[in-house]
Amino acid sequence: MSESNGRERESHEPVQNVVLVVLDTARARSVSERTMPTLSALAEEGTAFERAFATAPWTLPSHASLFTGTYTSEHGAHGGHTYLDDSVRTVAEAFADAGYETIGVSNNTWITEEFGYDRGFDELRRGWQYLQSDVDMGTVVRAEHLGWKLEALRDRLFEGNPFVNVANLLYSELIQPQGDDGAARATDWIVDWLGERDDDSPFFLFCNYLEPHVEYDPPRAHAERFLPDDASYEEARAIRQDPRAYDCGDYELDERDFRLLRALYRGELAYVDDQLGRLRRALEEHGQWENTVLVVCGDHGENVGEHGFFGHQYNLYDTLLHVPLVCHGGPFTGGGRRTELVQLLDLPETLLDAVDIEDPELREQSRGRSLHPAASHEPRDAVFAEYVSPQPAIERLEDRFGDLPERVYAFDRKLRAIRTTEYKYVTGDDGFERLHRVTTDPLERTDLATEEPETAARLGERLAEQFAGLEEATHTGDVAMRASTAERLADLGYL
Repeated sequence: MSESNGRERESHEPVQNVVLVVLDTARARSVSERTMPTLSALAEEGTAFERAFATAPWTLPSHASLFTGTYTSEHGAHGGHTYLDDSVRTVAEAFADAGYETIGVSNNTWITEEFGYDRGFDELRRGWQYLQSDVDMGTVVRAEHLGWKLEALRDRLFEGNPFVNVANLLYSELIQPQGDDGAARATDWIVDWLGERDDDSPFFLFCNYLEPHVEYDPPRAHAERFLPDDASYEEARAIRQDPRAYDCGDYELDERDFRLLRALYRGELAYVDDQLGRLRRALEEHGQWENTVLVVCGDHGENVGEHGFFGHQYNLYDTLLHVPLVCHGGPFTGGGRRTELVQLLDLPETLLDAVDIEDPELREQSRGRSLHPAASHEPRDAVFAEYVSPQPAIERLEDRFGDLPERVYAFDRKLRAIRTTEYKYVTGDDGFERLHRVTTDPLERTDLATEEPETAARLGERLAEQFAGLEEATHTGDVAMRASTAERLADLGYL
């Protein structure tokens, strides 16, 4: 099944460790030396992939693809079935079976054992918590006044262990850094873990940093680096950040509002870049840097007013699909900037090749092509993406907002996209289509589907061929989740 054409390996000293860092909601267009100097330095020392694309526009299906090397319709984790079933093998399982210690630290609620992402990990931690618990006390933390806090505390305190709940609440209310969504705590834990581990086996470490995700609330110092001179931190933070409400016409934002929100978003990138720097220093100080391959990527991007959207649902624009991807260490040292089209589902085979792990089962299921510099295959002439099911579903939007604008009802569709070096074509199962010549229209503002019907038809046929041979997962139906999990996901704009 794998699209890889094999690899001709050059001799090099074997690299033991692999660290995979996902910058949740990081879009390529906002990543620069100014916003993320640590990542920029890694790119200069290692290999930067300037045309890297996610296979899905939001967290759950995108992580499933970069864990399994398969498309959304294959692994079956999407808005209609929010669980990664054990019918597909994960990269963590491959590393575990190869003798690696496998550790995950996730700050996104979707990427937890509750949704099937713990397979293969010796430990998968909730990075935002002081003490590990299945109960999230964030509802209490995020309540806007004392009465609401007390009401939320009453509902959550005795769900699970009340002593653990109190400890997590006190950490969030009194100790957690302002503007932090778990990155500092997660990095602290990783630093301590590196210092305390006495296991000689190599490790596979996965970390998801959530900060660029809504709600954008970076520390003041990080935000003020990007705010215009005529705006204050208080003004920017007072702007309502409710993507689903905005998409449904429940409130309006003008261009100044979005300008300030983009400044906050860049501040979030700068803050998480500081945590990335801390992670690098910890690997150096504990003698692991020279024998570690570090991969940093975004799982998807973000619309901050572009194309009339806020957040990362209901479309497949490049603002959501084009992500940063940097590989450092081992065979990627001094690799420069590579401009071929690549996908996040290329990462499983890339990571296995970096440390000489075969794992035939994962390679057989994978649609990826290894990015190892010695891999022998032709560069991709196209990349593909899917949006299998709306998240949240239109019915949930109706439950919250009542009658919806007509444009919102149009979102109730499956979307697929093909992107070449010259064109981007998106089609829906309701007849929707858009065509952009990305060489001259990189912001995807001008639809050419009517003007160039032959090009649209040709790309539509190629898109259909790509997915025609795939064995689609048939899992459907909502997956039960804890009340505190649903509340946290609702706060993130998912429910």
